[in-house]
Amino acid sequence: MADNNNPKTESHDPGRRNFLKNTGLVVGGVAGGSLLGGLFTNQMKSDDEKKGMNEETAKVDPSHARVFFGRFEDFIVLATATELIFPEDDNGPGAIGLDVPYFIDKQLAGTWGINGDDYRQAPFTNLEGLKKIEKADEKVNHSRANRGKIFLEGLRLMNAESMKRFDASFDQATEEQQHEIMGDLAAGKLDMKSIPSDAFFALLKQATLEGAFSDPLYGGNKNMDGWRMKEFAGARPSYADVIESEEFVKLDPISLTDYQRKK
Repeated sequence: MADNNNPKTESHDPGRRNFLKNTGLVVGGVAGGSLLGGLFTNQMKSDDEKKGMNEETAKVDPSHARVFFGRFEDFIVLATATELIFPEDDNGPGAIGLDVPYFIDKQLAGTWGINGDDYRQAPFTNLEGLKKIEKADEKVNHSRANRGKIFLEGLRLMNAESMKRFDASFDQATEEQQHEIMGDLAAGKLDMKSIPSDAFFALLKQATLEGAFSDPLYGGNKNMDGWRMKEFAGARPSYADVIESEEFVKLDPISLTDYQRKK
């Protein structure tokens, strides 16, 4: 998660919190300002909020269609949590700007979300037994619940915990309050039924980083900005033209989608 010892202020940080406000991610109303082309914002709006919008402002990028998260409230908690893990800073966009929430949504809607490629036969390990397992991924693999159910339980627990502690939904809580809940989640202090909460945090963190740095073909790493921050050249077929250089050669990244366009 972000370093709490060096918090950003809203007056100097056009990043996560101002981004949430300006793009309408705050439940209960859609603010004006930079709307990221109207795409992310419009997809995040509830059905009631979309009423009365004209045809131009109601356009939504097809890649931003949610396929797993049917509830707006769950998706907005996911978006807020991923941005806490991978915040926008001077190096580049954060999880929201990289479309990480949509990447996770697509992954959960597919084989990964239902543990389709995993061994899924009983007996499963109960919660007390899962707590004794050291590796987080093994805790997930030994649970009866699949990743989709784990995500829904974990995100709803975070939101419920925020309402209980601060009388505010997770996305509307202050950044300090959000970090408190995320910290307890990571420490295994929140009570989940399917797996220990530290295992869910590890799963959420893993999915966030994969969405930030995987090929854009899979729905994240928008505009390959995650790669640009790492100066990673992407899916290049050859480095023959620069391999003799004694200096580091910065190359524009190439995505698998670039090869699709050329067919």
